[in-house]
Amino acid sequence: MATKIRLQRHGKKGKPFYHVVVADSRAPRDGKFIERLGSYNPNTNPATIVLDFDRALYWMNVGAQPTDTARAILSHKGVLYKKHLEGGVKKGAFDEAQAEEKFAKWLEDKDAKIEGKKTSLVQSKEEAKKAVLAEEAKKNAEKAAAIAAKNTPPAAEEEEAVEIEAEAEAEAPEATGDAASTEETEG
Repeated sequence: MATKIRLQRHGKKGKPFYHVVVADSRAPRDGKFIERLGSYNPNTNPATIVLDFDRALYWMNVGAQPTDTARAILSHKGVLYKKHLEGGVKKGAFDEAQAEEKFAKWLEDKDAKIEGKKTSLVQSKEEAKKAVLAEEAKKNAEKAAAIAAKNTPPAAEEEEAVEIEAEAEAEAPEATGDAASTEETEG
């Protein structure tokens, strides 16, 4: 029987979630399967992959053919590299200890790369948040300045108002003095 390692779609519309399964190649995509190897969630950043490494390696060794996406997932987790190293041990290119050492080094490099991506994502989120807060503070300061400018009269108008009041006070005594002098002449 021809077996395939492929993805089985689950989840809701627009939010897919996949099961990594071993199935007969003639079975429908979401139909009957032989064994579930893990899951793949592309909705997270970076994508979440859970895989039973030993069973996936077993199925690869007995001839199961992965689809393109499943091959990428298996490669990401190191199943294909481990199979390649086991082939080198069988051919006598190196022994089991060297193969394990190479695989451990590869895993360390891969984990460091993933952690680097996670930290860069966290830093970029923090920087974006700081930029938004700074922009918001700038807009708030501009609004406060505009409100303050609106509520306080301009200095030129204020000076004109003071001059008009001074002129009015200067004219008022003269007017009262003129009225008093005319009363005295009439009397």
